[in-house]
Amino acid sequence: MLIQVQYSNQQFDFVKPYLLDDLIDEEKVSKFRRASGWVTIGVDPMRSTRRVSCTN
Repeated sequence: MLIQVQYSNQQFDFVKPYLLDDLIDEEKVSKFRRASGWVTIGVDPMRSTRRVSCTN
């Protein structure tokens, strides 16, 4: 399955799901499409798929 994204330069593309987090972190993507519609980075709520490890 591919995810449709809109890059910061307004171009559209389809990417593999495992690439999406990196593209968001690198601020290369401004929007991506999920089943419920478009998600705008920094505006719409998102959940993180990355796990944060705690070292105590």
